[in-house]
Amino acid sequence: MKLEQYRVNIMTLCTTCVIMRKVNVCSLFFFFYINISRCIELRILGIDPGIAIVGFGFIDKHGNKLTPVQYGSITTEAHLDQAVRLRIIYDSLGQLIEKYKPDAIAVEKLYFNRNVTTAFTVGQARGVIMLRAVQHGLTIGEYTPLQVKQAVVGYGKAEKKQIQEMVRILLKLSEIPKPDDVADALAIAICHAQFSGYYHKLNEGLNK
Repeated sequence: MKLEQYRVNIMTLCTTCVIMRKVNVCSLFFFFYINISRCIELRILGIDPGIAIVGFGFIDKHGNKLTPVQYGSITTEAHLDQAVRLRIIYDSLGQLIEKYKPDAIAVEKLYFNRNVTTAFTVGQARGVIMLRAVQHGLTIGEYTPLQVKQAVVGYGKAEKKQIQEMVRILLKLSEIPKPDDVADALAIAICHAQFSGYYHKLNEGLNK
């Protein structure tokens, strides 16, 4: 059952119960939130943005179970004009979304380091990615590296190798995905899956 079906069924039942004064609203919310978290179905597209390599990973969440669907990378050649490289990312991402039909997209938040040029180009790629997601009507989740580490490993100072190994374990993969951008994208998708029971639905309601 998809998210929208849960929303309709739950809202109908809640309204009926409140009108009949059978139960209070807080009890209803808690009861149905717990059950939705166990039964929720969601396909998530995790993205590790970049201009040379864009890592992507599709996973399905069903209750507490996470299943990998497809993962890989979008690459652009360094000799191409910047605008052309962004167009390649835009078109390729659109094709992936149309093929695998995710319900939500998760992207790493941009943070500035000493390399301003790199931050600028990654920011451009990230903007193109978010534009494509909005055009397809996808919910967007944005997460810091710290949030991703905590969600995947449970430790905010985890090393990259620890994150990659946990991605492999959580998704039951035979080996760690390569290049690193792909493993990072799957980690971001897993992070979004941890929030999808409540945070995802809350944001969806607030954005209406």
